[in-house]
Amino acid sequence: MNSRLSRLVKIIQENNLDAVALNPGQTLTWLTGLQFHLMERPVLGLFAADGSVRLVLPNLERAKLQGLNFEPVVAGYGDDPSKWDEVFMEGFAGLDGKELKIGVEPARLRVLELGFLQRALPQAAVVDASKALAKLRICKDEQEIAQMRQAAVIAQNALLETLKTIEAGQTEKQIAGELMVQLFRAGSDAELPFAPIVAIGENSANPHAAPGDRVLREGDILLIDYGASFEGYYSDITRSFFCGEVEEEFKTIAELVHDANQAARLGGKPGMRAGEIDDLARNVIAAAGYGEAFFHRVGHGLGMETHEEPYMFAANPLLLEEGMVFTIEPGIYLTGRGGIRIEDDVVVTKDGLLSLTDLPRRVLPISMFKG
Repeated sequence: MNSRLSRLVKIIQENNLDAVALNPGQTLTWLTGLQFHLMERPVLGLFAADGSVRLVLPNLERAKLQGLNFEPVVAGYGDDPSKWDEVFMEGFAGLDGKELKIGVEPARLRVLELGFLQRALPQAAVVDASKALAKLRICKDEQEIAQMRQAAVIAQNALLETLKTIEAGQTEKQIAGELMVQLFRAGSDAELPFAPIVAIGENSANPHAAPGDRVLREGDILLIDYGASFEGYYSDITRSFFCGEVEEEFKTIAELVHDANQAARLGGKPGMRAGEIDDLARNVIAAAGYGEAFFHRVGHGLGMETHEEPYMFAANPLLLEEGMVFTIEPGIYLTGRGGIRIEDDVVVTKDGLLSLTDLPRRVLPISMFKG
């Protein structure tokens, strides 16, 4: 049994579970190396407290099982959906009729796979094990941190190349398109963490804006939130820029957001509550009178998912440990006018927080990045 599966077995036993059921997603990939697309064909892995693994999957995916460092019991099916329930029952043979307690990730397990699981094991109780399973990936090892560092390097190089091409008169969609081209040229995996957010002017006051046809003009704020993927691990970066001269208030806001980001990055350390990271940034903004304009948590965990544990909100009592990776992304948003956010990716070390991202954090004119 590989070390990651051993860690899962320990978590299953510590949480008084009989098994964990996983469908395609980052946890399954992290444990096994297997990657499947979510589609109309169900895929389900059942990982038991005794270390055994059962997989139900389409026959066309069997080739992916070659080279596994463990031996699962495999049940494969063809293209006739009327036969699939029978195959699931075959795959879980010997378990039916038992009052099992099976942990799942509710945010990941689809109703499709859940239905097949419950029909095959009608006596089983399905319970939320997301908090327990989050412990598997919440602390990254040296290799994972190196992969995330490279994802940050790729993203930063891509943005620097993109900035050279940005001119007044371009739309959000055009800038986003160029950024995606540069991400792939710089070496990102084909599957990006998320579609880049490119928001101009008043749209930058929407933290999760989608690129549209808004044209960049003199006096605008340009906010870019994006990331790259390297060997399945993500970066997530936000930088804000000025197009020419902007309102004086936004120059003040830019300094506040910079200082809030810096306060959290420099003040964090192992053993601190996750909520204190939020406090460090939020206090800077609130003291300047913009507390209500910062209306989201200061960050989130990062790894094989863009959002994962730990989440950096004020009430979170979770204690920071070495190897945790998360974002620090304070922002101030004035509805109908514009917003500024500065986001970095950091890892907890014995000495404090180490930033994996190092692009200039000051909000600068776009013209300064021309070649």
